[in-house]
Amino acid sequence: MADKVCKTFKFVVVGGGIAGVTCVEQLSYSLPSADVALMTAGLQIKTVTNYKQVAKVLEEFDVEEKPASVLEEKFPNLTVIHSAVKTLHTQSHLVETADGNIYGYEKLCICSGARPKLLTQDRPFVLGIRDTDSAQEFQKQLTQARRIVVVGNGGIALELVYEVEGCEVIWAVKDKAIGNTFFDAGAAQFLIPSLSADKPERAAPCKRARYTTDDPKAGELQTFTSDRHSRRGAGPTESGSALGPDWHQGLVLKGAEWASRRVSMEYQCEVETIFTSEEMLNSQSQTPKPDTESTWPVYVLLTNGKTFGCDFIVSATGVTPNTEPFRHGNNFALAEDGGLRVDDHMATSEPDVYAAGDVCTACWEHSPLWQQMRLWTQARQMGWHAGRCMAACVLSEAIELDFCFELFSHITQFFNYKVVLLGKFNAQGLGSDYELLLRYTKGQEYVKVVLQGGRMVGAVLIGETDLEETFENLILNRMDLTQYGEDLLNPNIDIEDYFD
Repeated sequence: MADKVCKTFKFVVVGGGIAGVTCVEQLSYSLPSADVALMTAGLQIKTVTNYKQVAKVLEEFDVEEKPASVLEEKFPNLTVIHSAVKTLHTQSHLVETADGNIYGYEKLCICSGARPKLLTQDRPFVLGIRDTDSAQEFQKQLTQARRIVVVGNGGIALELVYEVEGCEVIWAVKDKAIGNTFFDAGAAQFLIPSLSADKPERAAPCKRARYTTDDPKAGELQTFTSDRHSRRGAGPTESGSALGPDWHQGLVLKGAEWASRRVSMEYQCEVETIFTSEEMLNSQSQTPKPDTESTWPVYVLLTNGKTFGCDFIVSATGVTPNTEPFRHGNNFALAEDGGLRVDDHMATSEPDVYAAGDVCTACWEHSPLWQQMRLWTQARQMGWHAGRCMAACVLSEAIELDFCFELFSHITQFFNYKVVLLGKFNAQGLGSDYELLLRYTKGQEYVKVVLQGGRMVGAVLIGETDLEETFENLILNRMDLTQYGEDLLNPNIDIEDYFD
C-alpha cells in the first residue's frame, strides 16, 4: 500500500467542524512550514468568529460556515482534501479516503464529531437534526406539517420547540423537567412560560452566516398555547459537521397552519413504537386508540400509553461519538460512552494519533470544577489544545493541560434568554454535600449558586444578570463566602463592587 501513497504530511486532521478547524489553525500558527492536511467530506468548514474572552475561562463566539478555500488562502502550508475517511491504518501511518487515495502522516488528529442517535434507522417519517443538510430538510418538511412530535431533551430539542410556529408540537421528554442536561427543574419552570408568550422581535439581523416547581406526574399532559398567529409561510448525513449556535435563525421554521403556536408536553416518557398509517389501520388490537380520528402519515405510541398521530417525528435524542471509520483494524481504547479515550495531551491509545471534540472522551483526572459535555466551547478548546500538544511533541517541548480545563464554562441561549453555566452548575457529583442559593425574578432572571463548604462551586445564570465574571472569579479563587450568607444574591447589593 505504501507505494500508492499520494503524499505524506507532517500533520493530518480529520473533520471540518470546530475542533478540526481550530486544530489546523493552531498547528499552522505553531509550525508554519509544516505540511498540514485537513480531510473533510463537505465543501464547507466551521470557523470561530467574533471571539470574545468574557472572563478568565468563560468565552463567547459565533460559528460561521465558510468555504474550505478560505483556510487554504490563510495558511499556505495547508491542503484541504475533500473526501471522507474510508480506512485508517495506525501501524503504517496511512489514511485511505473514500475516493480511493492514500495519504501518509506523521501525526494525525481525529475530529470527526458525533452522529445523532436516531430513534430508528429505517422509518421515512423520522428526521434527525444534526447538520446543515438535515436542518434544511426539516425546514422543507415543516412547511407542509400540521403537527410534529419532538423526542428529546437536549439543546437542539429546546431550540426547536421554541422556534417552530404554525404547527402543533407534541414534545416527548423522558425526564421530569425540560432541559435537565443544562439546568434544574426550577430553571425549567422559569423558562416554560416563554412557550406561551409572544416571541420578541429580534433587535437586529443575525450576523452569523448559515447555509445550509411541582414536577408533573408521569403521563400528565402540560399544554401551552400562544395567541400569536403566524403567517403561512431525510435523515442526517454522517459527513456533515454539527450545527452552530443559533442554527435556526437562518431558517424559517413555520408550519402549514395559520393557528396559534401550541406546544404540548409529555413528561417522563419515551417512544415505544412507531406506526405508519397503514400499520395503524391493519392493527386491529392496537390500544389505546389515537388521540384523533384524523389520518396521519405516522403514529407514535409513547411509554405512558398515549398515541399521537403526526406528519413526522423529530429525533433529537442526543449523539454518539463518530468512531466507526477509524476502529476497523486498529486497537483504540474506548470509553464507556463510546468515545476515543484521550489523555491530558489529547493523545489516543494508538501511536501518533490524537483526538478532539465530540469523538473523544477526556480520560485524564479532571479538575473538581470541570466535566466534559459535548458542546461547541469544548470542541474549540480541545481542538486548540490538541494542536498545541501535537506541535509541542514535534518540537520536543513540554506542555501542560490548558487552564480552560480548570473550570467548566458555557454561554448559550434558550427561549431567548442568555444562559451561563459555570462549574458544577447542577451539583454534578456532589452527592448531598452542598447548598443552593436562589434569586428569581419572573420573566427577567434566574440565578442559582451551588455552595460546598461555604465556597462557590457552580452557578446557573439565566437572563442579563452581568454576574458571570464575578462568579467565575469567586469559583476560581475558592473564597470562603460563609460570612455573606444570603446577601450573596441580595439584589440591593452590587456584588461586583462587593468583591472587586
